[in-house]
Amino acid sequence: MAPGGAAGRRLALIVSYAGAGFSGFQRQAGTETVQACLEAALSDLAGVPVAIRGAGRTDAGVHAAGQVVDCVLPPEVRLPAARLPLALARRLPPAVAVAAAFEVDAGFHSRKSALGKRYRFLIWRAETASPFWRAYAWHHTGRLDVAAMAHAAGVLVGRHDFRAFAGAARPVADATRTVAACTVYEDGPWLAVEVEADGFLYRMVRAIAGTLVEVGRGALRVDAVPALLAGGRRGQAGPSLPAHGLCLLWVRYPALAGLPPPGSPAWPIPPGPAPGGGSEAPPPEPPGA
Repeated sequence: MAPGGAAGRRLALIVSYAGAGFSGFQRQAGTETVQACLEAALSDLAGVPVAIRGAGRTDAGVHAAGQVVDCVLPPEVRLPAARLPLALARRLPPAVAVAAAFEVDAGFHSRKSALGKRYRFLIWRAETASPFWRAYAWHHTGRLDVAAMAHAAGVLVGRHDFRAFAGAARPVADATRTVAACTVYEDGPWLAVEVEADGFLYRMVRAIAGTLVEVGRGALRVDAVPALLAGGRRGQAGPSLPAHGLCLLWVRYPALAGLPPPGSPAWPIPPGPAPGGGSEAPPPEPPGA
């Protein structure tokens, strides 16, 4: 049986968008969202309503280089997956683009099939704000101890209760998440915080970035971070930094899912320095060092 089954082909799309003009990814009544734009474009192409599922919900103002959505196109739409991005480009606003499309198995689910996602919060540290990058990076002019930030970031790696880093607007019963990587690196005027995890709480990455900035400013000690993971309250961590500095870089899937691994050419390049590029701060020192 062809991918998607008799009812049509299931496709996975890698989608990029500039989030400034949207009220987030998820469809909401009476406001512009990325999901609504994509569904309108796909429905126009197919001639029938087409619904999509996203790998995650980005908030208002948050960008994405590699969001993943999946949908089913009816059998009448015989357009090859490789030609779908160009066909949709004529139907999408300039702030949204489909970078690549792949036929996947009928059981593929952009969110449930995902192994993890990686976000990056970008900080511009030049003395003056950049008219070119102010839409994609938070401007900060004070001194930051990047080595201390990197040490604190290392503490967050592992399976922890991240309740102290969760926005109160979306309470959850279980705030436990596994962070596979949390790194801080600098590249000229850029400073970036990258976090990869199996799932994220509401505003979690923005709160992590805000907490690491507090460590860099000297307002929060590195040894205070473990307490945040051991029953700390939201008010004890740093603030949630502005949405425009955050970008979803990519979503990781099992090899058999049919999508290329992160780092391959199919994944679009986000604004700013190359992900993980530049000069990474030293790793945490071993205990007793």
